[in-house]
Amino acid sequence: MRYDAHEWLVAPARTTATLPRLVGGIALLVPLFLALSFGYASILPIIFGPDAWARMSPGISAATTPAGVLINLLTFAFLIVALDMTVRIVHRRSLASLIGPLPLAVRQFGRALAAMLLLYAVVMLIPMPEAVAPLPNLDAGTWMLFLLPALFALFCQVFAEELIFRGYLQSQLAARFASPLIWLVLPSAAFALLHFDAMSYGGTAWIVVLWAGAFGLAAADLTARFGTLGPATALHFINNFSAILIAAPEGQFDGMALYAYPFAMDDTAMILTMMPVDLMVLICGWLAIRLALRG
Repeated sequence: MRYDAHEWLVAPARTTATLPRLVGGIALLVPLFLALSFGYASILPIIFGPDAWARMSPGISAATTPAGVLINLLTFAFLIVALDMTVRIVHRRSLASLIGPLPLAVRQFGRALAAMLLLYAVVMLIPMPEAVAPLPNLDAGTWMLFLLPALFALFCQVFAEELIFRGYLQSQLAARFASPLIWLVLPSAAFALLHFDAMSYGGTAWIVVLWAGAFGLAAADLTARFGTLGPATALHFINNFSAILIAAPEGQFDGMALYAYPFAMDDTAMILTMMPVDLMVLICGWLAIRLALRG
């Protein structure tokens, strides 16, 4: 494993690489994000008006309408703001230092994105068994109408998560601990556990956690291997674009999906059927980005 490029992200973390600082950063980040999210949630009924908000609320809570998806995804913009404040106060770092050299990050993102788009174009040509084949969900005109704001909101979501787990936690831990077993695995485990949702996923909750852990490891490896958040962000963006804007499980964050799978996330048998395919696509995406960036 060639992780020399990771130094671009790790070097700015070294002056504040103690565990008390990291714990303090997390302790500041969480309430800051909650406060900003509470303010966001409080102002939305004022913007839309009480009556309209009451009608919209069911679709927003489960993200089963385009507005619900956008409102939920845009919450992550406040996570970026909270992280920016945290790293400046606690670690004396800029948010940009969590990304890596910006021109390089942008180039890597573009090349990785092209590789992922090519991979998914091939995957979508493969016929699926009738029992799991997605059905039409949102009409194309409405989908196109909301597409640009949805892409922006989706980027906010994936970029916020990459900044937190691969930019912040991974680099701060790598500055303190030499072993990749710590700074690759711990942020990936945290990323995975935050996907645990027994209320929504039922018996499949731990399957989702295991998949998220595998995704976290792939994204962490790409970040360490190439020294910027560009490759992992591209992997994350196309994965979530497919899962949120192309085909989503029925009744679960499907408000902007062109298609919906004929099962919900708590359908254990169907999720177990789909999971090997999702893992293979993830592995192929990880390898495709490595090939595209020659690392």
